[in-house]
This record gives sequence, structure tokens and C-alpha cells, in this order.
Amino acid sequence: MMATNFLKTYQHHLHHNDKQHHFSLPKKKFVTYAVYALIAVVLLYLFVDPAAPPAAASSSTTTKPSSLPARPPSIQQQDPELPPAPPLSTISPHPPYQGQAATDNDDETLPIVGTTAAPPPPCDYSDGEWVPDARPPLYNGTTCGAIKDDGRSCTANGRADTGYVYWRWQPRACDLPDFSSADFLRWLRNRHMAFVGDSLARNQAESLVCLLSSASPPELVHRSADGRFRRWVFRDHNATVSIFWSPFLLSGVEKSERDGVRYNQVFLDAFDERWMSELAGIDAVVMSAGHWFRIPSVYHEGGKVVGCHGCDAAEFNHTAVAEISFFRAFRDAVGRTLAEAARRHHEQYTDGVKLVAMTTFSPSHFEGQWNEGAPCKKKADKELGYTETEMRKIVVEEVEEASSSSSSSTMRFAAVDVTALANLRPDGHPGPYMRKNPFAAGNTGGRVQHDCLHWCMPGPVDTFNQILLQTILR
Repeated sequence: MMATNFLKTYQHHLHHNDKQHHFSLPKKKFVTYAVYALIAVVLLYLFVDPAAPPAAASSSTTTKPSSLPARPPSIQQQDPELPPAPPLSTISPHPPYQGQAATDNDDETLPIVGTTAAPPPPCDYSDGEWVPDARPPLYNGTTCGAIKDDGRSCTANGRADTGYVYWRWQPRACDLPDFSSADFLRWLRNRHMAFVGDSLARNQAESLVCLLSSASPPELVHRSADGRFRRWVFRDHNATVSIFWSPFLLSGVEKSERDGVRYNQVFLDAFDERWMSELAGIDAVVMSAGHWFRIPSVYHEGGKVVGCHGCDAAEFNHTAVAEISFFRAFRDAVGRTLAEAARRHHEQYTDGVKLVAMTTFSPSHFEGQWNEGAPCKKKADKELGYTETEMRKIVVEEVEEASSSSSSSTMRFAAVDVTALANLRPDGHPGPYMRKNPFAAGNTGGRVQHDCLHWCMPGPVDTFNQILLQTILR
């Protein structure tokens, strides 16, 4: 009512002011009416339900989440002031694997080089540590058909311990995303990926086929008698994965005492056309080589012997033959192969972008001479040896040189740097389980051979392809 009286009085004075052309109130009345107005506002606030106040915040500040997951103790080192690593069963599991289900609706073919957005900054996947991971591997080594004849399924061959599969590689400065079969198959749709090189290239190719088989069934469409040349097709995606045996990348003949070949014969100016002739139909080449170069070899160029590694002069009628370091020969082979791949791509280019990647040197872990039945090392050497360091360096430098020398926007070179992470995992080799039930009666033959070069599957080699996928998508 007081508010109503105020409005009536205001209107009366306003009407009166139409004649006087200004608004004026006596001072005492103005103060009275102002007090009445304030009382009215207070009464309205008390008797009319105001809006409810907002819910109290749970915290006065917001903590920015870390970009990296919390790391459990690593396989390499423990802080002496911290408690020992918990049993594997008590480790908080890494989040479940994402994106494993590949569907027939994934019709989009992802580009090798992004065209719509800038790639994320490069991550140094080579610098990191192995940390426990309680999740099971992405495939079953006893049922993957790609490795049933190769002795890489250590479990199927009788290896009882399985702790070697419960680790994952954690880079120090960034995160390494889980391997996604769906993402890899989506990228591989309508493409052909070839693994070229020695038995470690084959090891990595078999790992990839097993990983992808968790989402889509592969069909073996070609296999040579010795198993060194194979091809699988993933029909649901029109995707192809091949293996080409080429231990020198160039043309060569491997040492074979059984066949009377005492030295490798490597032709530095001739390319291995068993795979190079098919380059035009291959969208991505993943090469891996190095170990065969450490074997005594004779090097040819221009139709004559130009040097050798570890040779006996008597083999050349005591003619002086230059000793060539296997490091030099390996660098020559890698550099010439990358340059020739670029040249042929330029001449034969049809459509799309080609990827040429090379996996760096994967160390062996023999505790002695491999051909004398030496077992695998029990503990990893934390630092790389000279040979491993130099072989890795050669691949990284030659890939960088090929990339900087190429003016093509339709060809990409990359190094899949696995040397350091592989060096830390002597437990991941088959050891005596390169053959089925090696300690069964009648199987030893007096001595059990150990494989401390290749990798059990599943095992550390799956991380090679985890990094390969990120190399492709980057």
C-alpha cells in the first residue's frame, strides 16, 4: 500500500509539473517517501521467495588433469626410498583397450599424410621405460594362425611363465596410445603394406597380422615353400599384408655352410628385384635388416670384388682385398635402397602417398655364442652397446637424409625407433621354446638351442607395431 501511495503522489506531482515544466518535491516529503520505498523493497524480499542459491562448489580451485597417466614402478629402476613394486594382481589396470572392433562400415580410407590438419608434435617414443600392465594381450598366441609354424608362440611351445606379456612401454615425455586394430585396418583399407628384410621383419609382420586378426580374419593367399614370402588379405577391408625375404635389402646370397657358401655375397650396386619390382603396387614398405651384415661377407660392385668383412685372404688366392666394416656396408645398403625407392616412385607414381619406413636395429641377448647353445641373458643391459648404438644411428641418419633429399610430396620416410626398448627386454625372447617342448625326453639331442634374437608373440614385438601405427597416423 505504501508503494501504491508513493506512485499516486508521484503521478500527482508529475501532472502538476506539466504546467511548471519541472519536477520538484519538498525536502521533508522526499525523505519520507524514500524511507517508505526502502521499507517496501525490504518487505518484498522477505515475503517473496527468492531464487535458490547455486550449489556449493566441491572445491574452490580446479586441478588441471595430467596429460600422462600415473606410472607404476618400472621394470628398469626402483626408487630406494619407495616401497617395492606391488604384485601384478594389485596393479591398477591401464584403461581398457579402445577401438578394437573394426566394422564393415569403416569405408573411409585414411591418408598417409594428413591434408586437413597439422600433425601433432612428434613424440620421442625411443626414450621411456617398461611399466607393469595388468591387461591381457590383444591376441592369443596359441590360436593365431600366422605363427603356428614359426616357433614364435612360446606358450604353445611349452613356456609356462607368462609375466613377460604384462608390460607396456611408457615414453618419458608423452603418451603412447594403445594399439587399435580398428584404426590400423581403417588406414590399411584398399592398401598394401609390405614388410621387407630379414627374419625380424617377418617377426614384426606376423605380430601385425595377429594384432589385426583380433578384429578381422586374415586369409593367407600366398606362401612360399620355405615360408619366407607370404601374403595375407583382410577381405572385409580389401587390405593386404606381405612379407618379402631380403636380408641385405640389396641383391645377395646368404652364407650357408650346408650349401658350401662360406660368406655372404652382397652386390652393392644391384637391387633385390624380388620386392623392388613390386614397389609400384605397394603403398607402405616397412624394412628391417642388420644382423646378416655382421656375418662374414664379400662385397661386389661393378662386376668385381671390392672388399670383404671377416674374410680369409686364402679365399682370394692371397690377393689383397680391402676390409670393409659391416657398418659401412650396412649404411651403403640402407642409403642406396631408400634412394632407389624414391627414384622408382618418382618414375612409376600413379596415385596416393607412399610410406617407406625402417625399423631400427633390434638387439639380441645371447649370453655367449648363439651357435654353441648360449642361453638368453637374465638381466638387461641398461645402456646400449657400441654395435647396437651404431646400427640404430645408421638407420636414423639415412632415413633423415632420404627425407631431406626428397622433393616429392607423395612420398614419406620414417624411422620406427625400437632399439632402446628392445634392448631392455631379454625376457621376451623364445629362449629354448623356439621348438615345442624342448626339454621333453628325446628332444634335446645333447644340447638345447636357444633363440635370443626373435620375439615371443604376444610380446615386446607388438610394441613395434604400436609405434608403427602412431608413425603412420602422425
